[in-house]
Amino acid sequence: MSQQIHIAPVAWLSAEQTAAWHAVVSAAVERDLPGRPSPSPEQVHAQLTTAGLDSRRLFWLAAETDGSIVGVAALRLFDSAGQGHLAELELHVHPDARRRGAGTQLLSAAAFAARVEQRRSLLTLATDGTAGDAFCTSRAFRRVLTLHQLLLPVAEADDSAADTEHPGYELVGWTGPVPDHLAAPFAEAKNAMNDMPTGEMDYGHVSWDADRVRKMAQVLADRGDTLLTLAALKGDTMGGFTEVVIRAGETRRALQYDTAVVPAHRGHGLGLWLKASMTRTLKDTRPGIVEIETDNADDNTHMLAVNRRLGFRPQQIVHEYQLDLPDA
Repeated sequence: MSQQIHIAPVAWLSAEQTAAWHAVVSAAVERDLPGRPSPSPEQVHAQLTTAGLDSRRLFWLAAETDGSIVGVAALRLFDSAGQGHLAELELHVHPDARRRGAGTQLLSAAAFAARVEQRRSLLTLATDGTAGDAFCTSRAFRRVLTLHQLLLPVAEADDSAADTEHPGYELVGWTGPVPDHLAAPFAEAKNAMNDMPTGEMDYGHVSWDADRVRKMAQVLADRGDTLLTLAALKGDTMGGFTEVVIRAGETRRALQYDTAVVPAHRGHGLGLWLKASMTRTLKDTRPGIVEIETDNADDNTHMLAVNRRLGFRPQQIVHEYQLDLPDA
């Protein structure tokens, strides 16, 4: 006979609970995404102990009567002025414990908490064709954005665009926090992300200033991640930038973070130049990193074309789902 499953909120995760969380996530990734590397224990610990910028996190565990953890959920509550209506859910159930109500109970607890926090939209990601995809479509979530997840084998990348001349522009790079003299222009360039394709998602608006870009870098540093940035400068103005993150304990894969070109500087191939230059930088300075992962919205045709030119290969399709929440 199957054991009953109980859901409990957790204010602070012990080392044992963190290990159990990692075990659930790893088992789910292995079942749903064969061939995809699972997050390391260090990466899971960093995610659980360091909240994202301008946000808080709430946690729940699904346990059987013998105490075994079979499901986990984390709710991120955005607190910035332009996203105070938003919450984001991460939910995993161990494959051996599925179809017993753990996912439904975890979702119910997280959605109720989001309503109490006066959020109107709950977002979550699910890979196409997986159990999570089916779970969302059967529970009133709307599919609001489709993302192409891509992978670039660094050794096979076409980084020839790094050699293209861009008169008037200068490439500058840094690791970690932005240098003080570039903080203001970097923040202005970051605001160019606000016109990225978001489909029907109730994403809101993010306003960047010098203080916020420094705080973002600090969040990553607190997790033990390495942030690499390349920017295209034209005088005192930043025309565009690209960021790559190497997570704590990572030995093979880098994650593409933001890439943006300021509207007044578009049409000059800066995005391709920046990304090709970053790829070459990784080749030259981080030989252990052999692949870069990124994702692009289905209707972000320009960046998809840039990534194809560089040699990125399709990996999987991921859907952003949104649950519209009634007033608490």
